[in-house]
Amino acid sequence: MHARSTTVRGAPHAVADGITRVRDHAWPTLQDLEGCIGLSMLADRGSGRCIVTTAWDREEAMRRHGESAGALRTDAARVLGGEPEIAEWEIARLHRVRPAGDGACVRLTVGQSRPEQLDRDLDVYTYSMVPELEDVPGFCSVSQFVDRHTGRSATAVCYAGRSTMDRSTGQIAAMREEYTQMTGVRVLEVAEFDLVVAHLRVPEMV
Repeated sequence: MHARSTTVRGAPHAVADGITRVRDHAWPTLQDLEGCIGLSMLADRGSGRCIVTTAWDREEAMRRHGESAGALRTDAARVLGGEPEIAEWEIARLHRVRPAGDGACVRLTVGQSRPEQLDRDLDVYTYSMVPELEDVPGFCSVSQFVDRHTGRSATAVCYAGRSTMDRSTGQIAAMREEYTQMTGVRVLEVAEFDLVVAHLRVPEMV
């Protein structure tokens, strides 16, 4: 399975309209496209940065509908007031213990590894980190996206709410440090968002 993410660094005052545009226009259109298996939107209302991700059951479907998805992407970026930055990924892992409800939040970690080590790094995370995550109060799910050409990864950990995510900060930072020491993965960014649209229908992948 594959995903295309669109990051828009827009205007904070435009985020609410952008959410409405993605939820009420982009998603109803996308879900009718053969091969599309979901959409999510992350928003940082303070900075105006938003990330919209579409998921596809195969790479061929993602590329075949590139023109239609591109028009929706351009429209959403216009409403948000920024330029779209596009990235394409393989969906490598997804594990849920409970669905994300209203008020859910996501901590996103972007990492850099050597491409030939991605599978090893994923296995270390799955067997060492995920069992610890399951014990973190408020944990809902974790998904990992990878770019096998560059070695870049994006790990999104979803929590039931802002308060539970905030309380986990120290514990997760220690887990992240342990993981990077075991694997050599370089952390490029850690960012926090509200999960404002959650329609991913990606099956469990561990």
